[in-house]
Amino acid sequence: MALYESKTELWDLDINVIQPEGKGPDPATDGNSSTEPFRDAFQRYIQPCLAELLGSSLFIFVGCLSVIENTEGTGRLQPALAHGLALGIVIAVGGHFNPAVSVSVFLIGGLNITLLVPYILAQMCGGMIGPTKRWVALLLADTQIVPATVAEVIMTLFLTMVVCMGAVNGRTRSLLAPLCIGLTVTADILAGGAVSGACMNPARAFGPAVVADYWSYHWIYWVGPMSGALLTASFIRLLLGDEKTRVLLI
Repeated sequence: MALYESKTELWDLDINVIQPEGKGPDPATDGNSSTEPFRDAFQRYIQPCLAELLGSSLFIFVGCLSVIENTEGTGRLQPALAHGLALGIVIAVGGHFNPAVSVSVFLIGGLNITLLVPYILAQMCGGMIGPTKRWVALLLADTQIVPATVAEVIMTLFLTMVVCMGAVNGRTRSLLAPLCIGLTVTADILAGGAVSGACMNPARAFGPAVVADYWSYHWIYWVGPMSGALLTASFIRLLLGDEKTRVLLI
């Protein structure tokens, strides 16, 4: 690819923006050519997965830490702000940190299929590293199953729509995407935290569930977010995407 296009981040990187043409080392001739295959594989596959692992660990660590001493006075505000700010910061570095986001980005053409499974595995490993205590979202009764599942679908739809339209779709993406994504998580937690815990992230649910060995209703935090991701991809592919993304060119 002439512009060193990267499908491992939430936006593409034009190397000419950083290094003007005609200045600096030539990437085609600089360095030892024998190391080029390894360096290319490292940058394309290993480095992004390591970023997903580290970013997911830090994000989930901050999220779990925010509910250790969640006093009555702060309510949902403390974890909402902690999750939103942490996610906005790690996304600014570049990454997904959420299997539902990776699936939605892949379905609209923003992620190579060879990276989809490694990304999800790295995120789930990060989810197991990050928890600071045995925190899981608990449902108190079977009557909460349907409302919780629907809430997870809608909140993840909101989140993945902001990610895909703000950071991937060529016509609408913006440099403010990390801020918007973080604010979306904050709004979702404030609105739906009492309904389902506002997880929106299977890795966020998986790590604490492993630590606590608590799997009751865990499927909700996979079915809900993944359904939301599929809905987002459908809307963008059929209606909202740019000409390169949209299937129905009407």
